[in-house]
Amino acid sequence: MTTFICLLRGVTPSGRNKVPMSRLRQVLADAGFSRVRTYIQSGNVLVDSELPAGLVEKRVRDLIREHLGPDLVVIARTSSQMEEALDKNPFTAGYKISRVFFVSFAMPPPGDRIAELLSLDISPEKLAFGEMAAYMYIPGPYGKGTLSGNFLEKKLGVAATMRNFNTMSRLLAMSKEE
Repeated sequence: MTTFICLLRGVTPSGRNKVPMSRLRQVLADAGFSRVRTYIQSGNVLVDSELPAGLVEKRVRDLIREHLGPDLVVIARTSSQMEEALDKNPFTAGYKISRVFFVSFAMPPPGDRIAELLSLDISPEKLAFGEMAAYMYIPGPYGKGTLSGNFLEKKLGVAATMRNFNTMSRLLAMSKEE
């Protein structure tokens, strides 16, 4: 059994992408996932499964669409993948960790589009890419500058979802709980 941290893209507390976490836990447990647990209302769910990551993503997405309504991108990561993304954060010394955002992609973005993005002058914001994630440092109010999850999705042509350091750290800790 592998523990997967599933990041749901675009979950909102109300409206068309509302996904009640208690109902989601029940749907996933009824479908055969083990140790189903959620973290906050913004689309974070952990499941244990013998399926590979791609099938976990597809199954969770299909179950949400069938039982809860929204059609959401689901990105599944293992504990070690989540830990690697956190460990490779280039914005540590001299940066406020509360202003660092981690972006996970549904598939690897095209290299030419990454290069194009990295050539833009977006200061004082900063952008970096690793194998497991993109990293955004946004010193000002989120949404007032250039960088955002939606901006990256549009420029890269790849579905993505974003989390802050505290959420990523908490999800990693939950994935290691017995």
